[in-house]
Amino acid sequence: MSRRRRSALLAVVATTLAVTRVTILVAQDRPATLERPTLAEGQIDPRVSRVYIFVGKTGLGHEHGVEGKIQSGALALGATTNAGQIVFDTTTFQADTPAARQYVGLTGTTDADTERQVNANMLGPSVLDVKHYPTATFKVTSILPIPGAGTSTSPHYQLDGEFTLHGTTRKIKTTAEATTASGYVRLRGKFAILQSHYGITPYSKAFGAIGVADELTIFGDLWIAAAARGSK
Repeated sequence: MSRRRRSALLAVVATTLAVTRVTILVAQDRPATLERPTLAEGQIDPRVSRVYIFVGKTGLGHEHGVEGKIQSGALALGATTNAGQIVFDTTTFQADTPAARQYVGLTGTTDADTERQVNANMLGPSVLDVKHYPTATFKVTSILPIPGAGTSTSPHYQLDGEFTLHGTTRKIKTTAEATTASGYVRLRGKFAILQSHYGITPYSKAFGAIGVADELTIFGDLWIAAAARGSK
């Protein structure tokens, strides 16, 4: 192959990869750019759904944003019993991704060495212990509309259920906003937990002078398959 033909081929490959990457990045915000798989009504699309966590600091520590993927799940808006569940893949949790920091309201970036250390601590046996607890689960009992909250095009719901993390289950409730886009219902909400309530000791060092807060704020950004047009 001539040098000219080789250069042209490499240029085409590079362009193709660049276009593919842009499509994937845009898809996380707009699933319409993806070919939607066959999903039953109420199923959560794990490709574009995410969980984000705000981690506060103690002493001279640093605040962090964590991004994680949804392994599976399904929700039935308006259900009074057995409304569904969300399974979080804790093995995918990554600290201080640009998307996570932006979502939880943090500015700036974290250097690569600090990010690796934070991830090692978070995923390791002293905190999430993902080797033994690779998932966390929110089993939802009911998802009921909140009268007077939101608008006709953006209703709000209250979710009641049980959250299981690190082998411990506790009752929680949260509110979420539902919007519609491109055949999906986008459900966004948040709730707070204490790590200590789930048998986790918040990370600290230097005799407590540097560490993270006990309270975590967990944000869910879920893309749920809506009913197909014309279905009853």
